[in-house]
Amino acid sequence: MSFSELGLDPLILKSVLAAGYENATPVQMQAIPAALTGRDLLVSSHTGSGKTAAFLLPSIQRMLAEPTVKSMGPRVLVLTPTRELALQVEKAAMTYGKDMRRFRTACLVGGAPYGLQLKRLSQPVDVVVATPGRLIDHLERGKIDFSRLEVLVLDEADRMLDMGFVDDIKAIAARCPAARQTLLFSATLDGVVGNLARELTRDAQRIEIEAVPHKESKIEQRLLFADNMDHKNRLLDALLRDVEMVQAIVFASTKRSTEEISDLLADSGFASDALHGDMQQGQRNRALQRLREGRTKVLVATDVAARGIDVASISHVINFDLPRQAEDYVHRIGRTGRAGRTGIAVSFAGMREGGLVKNIERYTGNRIEVHTLPGLEPTQKPASGRPASSGRPRSNNGPRGGFGDKRPDAQKRSFGDRSEPRSYGDRPPRGDSRDNRDRGYRADARPAGDRPARSAAPRGNRFEQAARGPSDVPRMTGDRPPRNEGYRGAAADSAPRAEVNGNSVEYWEKREREAKAKAAASATRSYGNRAPGARATQPRGNESRGGASRVGVRGRFKD
Repeated sequence: MSFSELGLDPLILKSVLAAGYENATPVQMQAIPAALTGRDLLVSSHTGSGKTAAFLLPSIQRMLAEPTVKSMGPRVLVLTPTRELALQVEKAAMTYGKDMRRFRTACLVGGAPYGLQLKRLSQPVDVVVATPGRLIDHLERGKIDFSRLEVLVLDEADRMLDMGFVDDIKAIAARCPAARQTLLFSATLDGVVGNLARELTRDAQRIEIEAVPHKESKIEQRLLFADNMDHKNRLLDALLRDVEMVQAIVFASTKRSTEEISDLLADSGFASDALHGDMQQGQRNRALQRLREGRTKVLVATDVAARGIDVASISHVINFDLPRQAEDYVHRIGRTGRAGRTGIAVSFAGMREGGLVKNIERYTGNRIEVHTLPGLEPTQKPASGRPASSGRPRSNNGPRGGFGDKRPDAQKRSFGDRSEPRSYGDRPPRGDSRDNRDRGYRADARPAGDRPARSAAPRGNRFEQAARGPSDVPRMTGDRPPRNEGYRGAAADSAPRAEVNGNSVEYWEKREREAKAKAAASATRSYGNRAPGARATQPRGNESRGGASRVGVRGRFKD
């Protein structure tokens, strides 16, 4: 179907035909007529399907009529997840509305100076394309007015939610007029995206476009396994030196990796640039401009550039690091083979990243063929998505399994139901019911022949026993004087003793008082607590001995 059959105004149709577009894509054929009626839309379509024109063309056509509210604020607001996508949408808006009278646009993204953005907002503006974070800044400063807003567009809504912009989107939508038209475009309309759509739209029409198989088949997908990081670098160097490579985008997982890989390629003689979120917007724009002009052959980027780069000469997309989300893989390889062109997508996988590969294949529904480069074949065997446990014991450096990954043939260990008693040396086994964990080896558990039985008589001093004679001679209590004044003979041994509670507070307070008294008494009898000069001041003559004139420690003793 041609664009002339979609009900567009001749002024806008002229700009579309001048841009080289003749036939509409499936998403444009369904979304443009529905959006011209003024209804809210929920559109699900894959990347590279022409979604930008599907929401811009009907939105721009609404601006041919005079606004009902006089203000300098925008009439169309487009929210995008990344700066590059915002710049691309603004460029498309200027292309479609170039024949309109006094048509102005503004792009509000982070990393760009506020001065130029405030200058754009100080004049009447028709279309504002922004990222949620920077738009919130302008709203809090009171620099933008939504009183005459007619259309709110959420482009790549799933990506914005993945980046954590859900609260910002709700705050922006709360500032917009309730009578607006909302157009939500996303790769999926389930889950969190569906919940957000129900909050922001009213009686929305749902449009789902399936992926076109023949366009997917024009991107050849390859998988290369790498042993380590050095092997990855050698594979990347070999791919970039291929004569079929025109321009390539290399995707890395972190911002630091993009800088390191870009510097390594530059040292190897490649015209390379880096692109990541920590760069200023001016630097990012210059990097993309050099890529479009062909001065940059290799662009090393993070996922921030996976959506928003449309360069026809990109022949290769190389996933130096596999994405953690399968959706990001689709948007990465979509940078090549755009609009019916052919492209090659090569992914590097480590030996333990089989699970990520399976997730990507499950999401795309296609199997990625494994390739090798001559002379750079991997020396290791890749592990499957879920490694199977082997019969050999696992080393301490290997991955530790949980409680549910035991082998079926493994025997259950038990500490109480051993088939044979375990003994240590010549010692017989202990009883099962005897608690020997912290009491050591009990004497009564030994055989009777190891040592003589213990006598029931009270044990005395063995040296005194040897002096008095054998133990079988009866001992007379009158042979020696009593031990002390308080000794009461055998009656004291037979008298019952008072029970002492060793866990009571009173018991330990008494013990503490006795210990302090004993320490104080020993301190007064000590020889080491004299003053340093005390001995020097004592007289040394014979007159100091005897009588009350004697002082010091020696004064307590008689000569």
